[in-house]
Amino acid sequence: MILAASLAGLLVGGVASVLAKPTYESQTQLFVAIQSSGSVQELQQGNTFSQARVQSYVGTVESPIVLQPVIDSLGLDVTAEQLADRVTATTDLNTVLINIKASDSSPVQAAAIAQAVADSLVKAVDSLEKPKAGGTSPVSLSIIKPARAADAPSSPNTKLNLALGLLLGVAIGLGTAILRTTLDNRIRGEADLRHITDAPLLGGIAFDSDATRKPLLTQTAPQSPRAESFRQLRTNLQFANVSGNANTVLLTSSLPGEGKSTTATNLAIALAQAGQTVCLVDADLRRPMVSEYLGLERNAGLTTALVGAADVNDLLQPWGSDNLYVLTSGQIPPNPSELLGSQEMKQLISRLEQAFDTVIIDAPPLLPVTDAAVLSQHVGGVVVIVGSQKLRHQDLQKSLNALQMVGSKVLGIVLNQLPVRGPDAYSYNYYSHDQIPDLKGNSGIRGHKQSAATALSASEIDASSDSFDAPNDDLDARRSSLFPTSRTGRK
Repeated sequence: MILAASLAGLLVGGVASVLAKPTYESQTQLFVAIQSSGSVQELQQGNTFSQARVQSYVGTVESPIVLQPVIDSLGLDVTAEQLADRVTATTDLNTVLINIKASDSSPVQAAAIAQAVADSLVKAVDSLEKPKAGGTSPVSLSIIKPARAADAPSSPNTKLNLALGLLLGVAIGLGTAILRTTLDNRIRGEADLRHITDAPLLGGIAFDSDATRKPLLTQTAPQSPRAESFRQLRTNLQFANVSGNANTVLLTSSLPGEGKSTTATNLAIALAQAGQTVCLVDADLRRPMVSEYLGLERNAGLTTALVGAADVNDLLQPWGSDNLYVLTSGQIPPNPSELLGSQEMKQLISRLEQAFDTVIIDAPPLLPVTDAAVLSQHVGGVVVIVGSQKLRHQDLQKSLNALQMVGSKVLGIVLNQLPVRGPDAYSYNYYSHDQIPDLKGNSGIRGHKQSAATALSASEIDASSDSFDAPNDDLDARRSSLFPTSRTGRK
């Protein structure tokens, strides 16, 4: 902001210098003397008299008695008042010198005006000071410095204009930057997040310009920063749910456009890649996006099961080569909040929890509608997606208050669309030896309240992931309660 304003100030100063019409100045100087016999006493009295009269002569320069003869002699097409704006007369203190300066767009014309004004002043003073009884004037004005045409224009002063433009630009840029920093309360990183909540930061996902065209984890390189972000989110979520009570995790955000649907989809993919059986439910019955990302049929899904038109066994759609099943939104209903808060929805979640290791639910934003707050009462935990540089402090506070009012358990926060450079940029680091949490204890990420930038790397956890994954010995038995035998082996 400061740099842009400074450059703009320089540009304005340069443009003003280029567009301004050049003005030339010319100056002449007169000496005021008193006619005397030449004695010392008379000379002293005459000098005092002339100094007292000089100020009057300076004021006379801009009067019509002096300027009108100049207009007539030079044939100027201006009035005496207009010419007075282009003529300046000054005198130095305790001197009998009068300086006359004239300005014009032409250097020759400026010199001619200055010289004509000096000649006219000499005649005017001689006429004004001449005694009424007759005789010569006791005051004599002499031109001691004739006017001459200037070689260069006096204005515009390009260097001065550039300096003033730069100074003004820096001042405006600095003031704007300070004002913007003071008034802008958008969440940019973990430091801003800590002013609002102590909820664990489960992960940070850096901004990726290709995410619009390739939103899925499987569309990026396995070792890319974006892929590592979701693996770390998967790992940290296991720590946040170390007690294992939250088999169903609801992902929501405060406002639309913060990336909750892509985060939910990619988290489900990451969990499935780790060997878990995962069900992804698109419960955003306002603007469903999961089916669009995964290329699945949307017309039959969650709402179909809730109204009893079909059993959930027939609505789950397998995706990919891992144990990932998707329950799309179905037809958009007129009463989403009532459906998501119904007893049927609670029973459906209970059935899914019995058949899958993890159930990921993509819910609508918290502030525009109440769907997510209502649905959060049926799940084991909530993860709030926060769009970096998009969400304001008060909006996140309202969202967390809404979840608190209904008694929801917030597992943590995920910062999305973080800058790739700067103080808020997301990076991957490892715990130092004394920061590694006790894997056998019950304190997880929530107890340590550390950021994902200091979380255990996904590679370390994946090396011993057996200690975190749910036991799969009775998986077939649990799944048989939900899936037909013909579907159990299908991928």
